[in-house]
Amino acid sequence: MAAAKDNIHSSIIAFESDQKFLDSGRDRIQKSVDKLVSKEKLTSSQADALMGKITFTTDRDALNDTDLIVEAIIENMDLKKQLYSDLGQQCKPETVFASNTSSLSITQMAEASGRPDKFVGIHFFNPVQIMKLVEVIKTEYTDPTVFDNTVKWVDQIGKVAVKCGDTPGFIVNRLL
Repeated sequence: MAAAKDNIHSSIIAFESDQKFLDSGRDRIQKSVDKLVSKEKLTSSQADALMGKITFTTDRDALNDTDLIVEAIIENMDLKKQLYSDLGQQCKPETVFASNTSSLSITQMAEASGRPDKFVGIHFFNPVQIMKLVEVIKTEYTDPTVFDNTVKWVDQIGKVAVKCGDTPGFIVNRLL
């Protein structure tokens, strides 16, 4: 939401393969926006503009021309690798992929994508709208510019980026 609210992105695509889950996600976002309005942190018109920047879709082709895709599917490596393999063939060559995994190998997903130099981990902590810390994970393949731009993006959306390599559990989960 911060990316839309602060005009960091002109548009955001919320993709879900199942309409039921897409509707549920839209409802959660709308409730969060409504809460910001009730706390007078957003006006009604700002809330409408924010929600207007988000395209909710079950059509994966809508992702073809995106600049950054942040994936947050279940923690199943085979599913993630298949998704990235498909997206790697589908999306424009400049698209950067980021997984929100809390512990799976970013390197394995990067390799499956066919563009490991444009792959990072972006691990948000829950609840995302409250927690500021975000682990930004690079692999041995990650292009340094892609990594630096990802860290800047995390900072732009009001989070605190912690840089780390692709190790089991990254930083926080490893300490727990």
